[in-house]
Amino acid sequence: MANYIDNMENRENIAVGLDIGTTKIVAMIGKKNEYGKLEILGIGKSKSLGVARGVVNNITQTIQSIQQAVMEAEENSGYKINDVVVGIAGQHIRSIQHTDYISRNNPEEVISGKDIQLLIDQVNKLAMLPGEEIIHVLPQEFKIDGQSEIKEPIGMYGGRLEASFHVVVGQASSIRNVGRCIQSSGIELSGLTLEPLASADAVLSQEEKEAGVALIDIGGGTTDLAIFKDGIIRHTAVVPFGGNVITEDIKEGCSIIEKQAELLKVKFGSAWPGENKDNEIVSIPGLRGREPKEISLKNLSKIIHARVVEIIEQVFAEIKAYGHEDPRKKLIAGIVLTGGGSQLQHIKQLVEYITGMDTRIGYPNEHLAGNSSEDISSPLYATAVGLVMNSIANNTQSAYKLEVTQAAPQPKQIVRPVVEEPIETPIQEIEETKAVNKVEREIETTENKIRRSFFDKYVDKIKDFLDNAE
Repeated sequence: MANYIDNMENRENIAVGLDIGTTKIVAMIGKKNEYGKLEILGIGKSKSLGVARGVVNNITQTIQSIQQAVMEAEENSGYKINDVVVGIAGQHIRSIQHTDYISRNNPEEVISGKDIQLLIDQVNKLAMLPGEEIIHVLPQEFKIDGQSEIKEPIGMYGGRLEASFHVVVGQASSIRNVGRCIQSSGIELSGLTLEPLASADAVLSQEEKEAGVALIDIGGGTTDLAIFKDGIIRHTAVVPFGGNVITEDIKEGCSIIEKQAELLKVKFGSAWPGENKDNEIVSIPGLRGREPKEISLKNLSKIIHARVVEIIEQVFAEIKAYGHEDPRKKLIAGIVLTGGGSQLQHIKQLVEYITGMDTRIGYPNEHLAGNSSEDISSPLYATAVGLVMNSIANNTQSAYKLEVTQAAPQPKQIVRPVVEEPIETPIQEIEETKAVNKVEREIETTENKIRRSFFDKYVDKIKDFLDNAE
């Protein structure tokens, strides 16, 4: 067992992200290379069977899907997954703007991280609707003794510290169900991240966030929105429609089975009906010896177009609710589309037509190492890449390399144990390493530090709930 921890001092910062989506579950293992880029070591994907519109509705099936994705990622990488950062989404997510302040006892003392944390804790005590809990408390701008537009208050002096916050709220039961699925799959939950924020980390540049940009992540069950301006998150929303409703419309409109509808959408679908000629027809094999069914691609595009317009108009209503038409809130960088739904033909042109805003497709390849495969740099994996980046920022050791040594009488014991005998030495050393990392992280920016300290508490809260459950 000593060989298992021989290289702990020189250990790599291996990060793991788990994207629990409506159509797929993706486990991704990665690390930063010497150039600061993300190197993907392994990826596992499974069909998501127990999730509807971003919310777990079948614990058993979700656990099986998670285990399948995790096992595939472990086999591809040669690493054993210990813990994961998980994305949270679903129609239960909502966001609010809130302003709060504290009065400091000694204005002559320098403002420190403790003052910021005191203000954050105060916001966390806000009364929510029954069954809701605060997921994110994201500081936007600070004000000290009336002086506004301060982004980094640490090191300044003042008596009254005020801040505006972007508060993300979700259903406690939905979040705990995700935690229960992770724990029952034999892995630990190291962090929670709102999925549109993870996708934003993967596909947006800092320049775009400064200029003002709306990220639209079109997934299978939901379409997520994140708006940035002046480098700060300004608005988030989740629209409870995605690629699955388009497939459902094709299935009903063409009277075919779901599998055929999905293939039609991916291979021949277009969001712009004018692109298809009337004589373009695709033949679908009939069921059990029945006659093949002929489907006009123009009609197919009309079905897709109607639903995509509805989704984009709902998202655009959220962009207007943020105040995009106000010159001071104008999103100069326009819209970035990502997620599996962004791969639909001509969707970029349709979004530009509906919104009048410049649009591009967002790929996570900017942060990926040059040797990454084309599959991984697809918009399909934007959220998973963002979750791995989030895990790297937490500086945790989320996976360990499996090494079989000659001296060990039972090589298989190198794998992380299930329940029989807890391994004390590695855990102890990991905790010591975490303590060192915690000290090093004290010098990070206010936003990252606050975000992480809050999530540590929130994840602990979920763990306590699960441990105390029957």
